[in-house]
Amino acid sequence: MKTEYFGNEFRPFCSERCKLIDLGAWADEQYRIPGEKVSEEKVLEELSEQIEDLKEE
Repeated sequence: MKTEYFGNEFRPFCSERCKLIDLGAWADEQYRIPGEKVSEEKVLEELSEQIEDLKEE
Protein backbone atom coordinates (compact mmCIF):
# COMPACT_ATOMS: atom_id res chain seq x y z
CA MET A 1 0.00 0.00 0.00
CA LYS A 2 1.42 3.36 -1.00
CA THR A 3 0.88 6.22 1.44
CA GLU A 4 0.43 9.77 0.25
CA TYR A 5 3.19 11.87 1.80
CA PHE A 6 2.03 15.39 0.96
CA GLY A 7 -1.06 16.44 2.84
CA ASN A 8 -0.85 13.46 5.19
CA GLU A 9 -1.24 14.81 8.73
CA PHE A 10 0.30 11.63 10.17
CA ARG A 11 3.48 11.61 8.09
CA PRO A 12 5.91 9.96 8.17
CA PHE A 13 3.32 7.38 9.22
CA CYS A 14 0.41 6.22 7.08
CA SER A 15 -2.15 6.73 9.84
CA GLU A 16 -2.63 7.69 13.48
CA ARG A 17 -2.84 3.99 14.32
CA CYS A 18 0.63 3.32 12.87
CA LYS A 19 2.00 6.39 14.65
CA LEU A 20 0.66 5.15 18.01
CA ILE A 21 1.96 1.63 17.44
CA ASP A 22 5.44 3.02 16.77
CA LEU A 23 5.31 5.31 19.81
CA GLY A 24 4.25 2.36 21.94
CA ALA A 25 7.18 0.28 20.69
CA TRP A 26 9.62 3.05 21.70
CA ALA A 27 7.91 3.40 25.11
CA ASP A 28 8.21 -0.37 25.66
CA GLU A 29 11.90 -0.15 24.71
CA GLN A 30 11.43 -2.49 21.75
CA TYR A 31 13.58 -0.06 19.78
CA ARG A 32 16.92 1.05 21.15
CA ILE A 33 19.67 3.36 20.04
CA PRO A 34 23.02 1.53 20.30
CA GLY A 35 25.40 2.70 22.97
CA GLU A 36 26.27 2.41 26.61
CA LYS A 37 23.41 2.53 29.06
CA VAL A 38 23.74 5.69 31.15
CA SER A 39 22.21 6.03 34.59
CA GLU A 40 19.69 8.76 35.23
CA GLU A 41 21.97 10.13 37.96
CA LYS A 42 24.82 10.51 35.47
CA VAL A 43 22.59 12.35 33.00
CA LEU A 44 21.37 14.73 35.71
CA GLU A 45 24.94 15.33 36.89
CA GLU A 46 26.10 16.19 33.37
CA LEU A 47 23.13 18.50 32.80
CA SER A 48 23.80 20.28 36.09
CA GLU A 49 27.42 20.82 35.05
CA GLN A 50 26.33 22.22 31.69
CA ILE A 51 23.88 24.60 33.39
CA GLU A 52 26.61 25.83 35.72
CA ASP A 53 28.94 26.38 32.77
CA LEU A 54 26.25 28.44 31.02
CA LYS A 55 25.72 30.56 34.13
CA GLU A 56 29.43 31.38 34.20
CA GLU A 57 29.41 32.69 30.61
